Formats: sequence, C-alpha cells, structure tokens
Amino acid sequence: MSRVSTTTPAPYGSTVATDAPLDLLVWDAPNIDATLAGVIGGRPSSASRPRFDAIARWFVQGSGGRDVEGCVFTNIAPGQAASVRGWVEALRASGFAVFAKPKLQSDDDIDDAMLDHIALRVTQRPLRRLVVASADGRNFLEPMESYARDGVECLVIAFSEVAGYAQESPLIEFLDLEDVPGAFTTPLNRTRLDALPPQGAWLQPTRSLRSMLEDA
Repeated sequence: MSRVSTTTPAPYGSTVATDAPLDLLVWDAPNIDATLAGVIGGRPSSASRPRFDAIARWFVQGSGGRDVEGCVFTNIAPGQAASVRGWVEALRASGFAVFAKPKLQSDDDIDDAMLDHIALRVTQRPLRRLVVASADGRNFLEPMESYARDGVECLVIAFSEVAGYAQESPLIEFLDLEDVPGAFTTPLNRTRLDALPPQGAWLQPTRSLRSMLEDA
C-alpha cells in the first residue's frame, strides 16, 4: 500500500532503509482533545489530560526490545503558539517527535500527514506494531486494516464512546485510553458502557434540555 506524499515535509530522523523492525505510535492531537471534551462533558483540565510520559512507558514496554518511534501531530491556530509551546516541549521531553502544521482554514487537518508518515516508514523498514491514537475511523479504518492484512499488529487507543470503528473491526485491536496504566492522574468523569457496574449507572446529559430550543 503506497501513500508517500511529496507535499509532506521530510520526517525527522534517518530516512535510510533498514531491516530493523519498528513499532510506531502516531497521535492525532486535535481529534483526541476534542473527543475528551465530549466524553467528560466540558473543557478538559490539566488533571483530565493524558500523561504522555506514561503513554511513552506503556508503548516502549510493549515493544519487546524493537526500535520505537512516537509522533504527535497537531495544528497550531493563529495566535496559539505561545499557549501550546510548553505542551510541545513536554512532548519532546517525553521522547515524542511533534509534527506541527498551521491551521489556516477551519477544515485544515493533519490526518493526511499522519497517513503519509506511516506509509513512509513502511517503505523504509519492517513495521511490526502500529498504534494510532485517534477516533477518526473515516480516515484510519481502511489503511489500518490493510496494514493488518500485511501482518502488522494494529492497535487503536482512544475512548470507547467514540472509537466504534476499532472495536468492531476484526483486524484492529482496541484499548481505551483510560486503561493505559498511569495515563490519567485521576479517574475521568465518565460512565463507560463497556465497564458498567453491576447495579447500573446514570449517564449525565452533555447539554441541557432547554438548549434544544436553540436548534429548532
């Protein structure tokens, strides 16, 4: 499956082909952040955001000694650079490369850059494990299933509420992001349908009933 783009900047690191197997993690930062807000029903706080150092440890521990690469892809809106600089530096300090793209239009996205980077790595070396952090089944389902058919272990980490594409696929493994050890310092304010208590649980509305009048 070839998808190498001539419009994506050259990736960091060596571009020389090698036989050394690789485990690759790519993180769809805009998608996961928006999804988190929907899952907890409000703006995420620092305590409710995932810890990338914990995610890095989990990823490396599962590599079995193979080479590992973690990449976070994000959009930077005008005027946003100062507010996200600390977050970007924290990612880099945790071992992640960061691909940052300016968000000049409302529909600017980084999914194509993610897919191009995966495809490039596939041309350079044997890909053994591919971990995608995204709930965007529209763009990632078909490519991941194709890689899985080629023998790549494919795993999606996201929130179960919004990643049905991975949970329903017979070729892709799924792990709820909150199940990554240490990913969150405190339990998120959510009720998971795949982990209900025996006595049942209430799922609170994320919008008020009266707000429906605004949509009429």
